[in-house]
Amino acid sequence: MENGAVYNETTEPQAKPRRRPLGCTLRHLRGWRLPTKALQAILSLLAVIFEEIVEDCIKCGGLYFFEFISCSAFLLSLLILCVYCTDVYETFGEDKVQRV
Repeated sequence: MENGAVYNETTEPQAKPRRRPLGCTLRHLRGWRLPTKALQAILSLLAVIFEEIVEDCIKCGGLYFFEFISCSAFLLSLLILCVYCTDVYETFGEDKVQRV
């Protein structure tokens, strides 16, 4: 008797976990956190758009700094939303996400 025959009869295949559409979940951003992060992304995108409307300036150093900060805030808030609202949080683990 082969070992494979014994194991084939008694072992059931493991069911694959059900996947959510696009891996989206709101489990990690509950309550006031999700609307706050979404509002942060929208406002920082508006800041980038309004900064691009300015055509002429006398001293542009502050304007370029504002552009850098608002664009960085937009990209980082999108990254936070993507990490906390998709399967990436479970893939990397809570300790690694908190460390980053």
